[in-house]
Amino acid sequence: MIKIPVQMKAGICVAVLLLLSGCTSVDYVHDASSRVQAGDWSKMQTLAVILREYSYTPSELRFKTGVPYKLQIKNKGSSKHYFTSEEFFKGIATRKVQSNADGEIKAPYFSALEVFPGRSLDLYFIPVKKGTYRLHCTITGHEAKGMHAVIVIE
Repeated sequence: MIKIPVQMKAGICVAVLLLLSGCTSVDYVHDASSRVQAGDWSKMQTLAVILREYSYTPSELRFKTGVPYKLQIKNKGSSKHYFTSEEFFKGIATRKVQSNADGEIKAPYFSALEVFPGRSLDLYFIPVKKGTYRLHCTITGHEAKGMHAVIVIE
């Protein structure tokens, strides 16, 4: 058994707490699961965004706080693309991401979604934090060729 001096134990505890706090950043919606459970999903609105070489259509997505949404993210291009908007993902309460062909993922936090050619993903969420967020594809060169858009939460 290794004996650790009390002063070191305190320092280790602080380091662990700082590390853990970084893992659950205060930037994300912390009460996401309760918001998702309380949401009236029978009133869910459905919107679609199409990914192609090198664009998102529409180039501006608008959502209202407190309203449940299903965002259909469809890749109609010939290569894979990313739906990346880390700040947007921090501003929503996520219920799940679903692939009608492969299943679903239930997770409270995402930073990006990768969609393969000819496939789609459905993002179920409730917008929480108002703002304007940058959306872009993180594959090298795609954003520079025009694959970027704006997401607005009102």
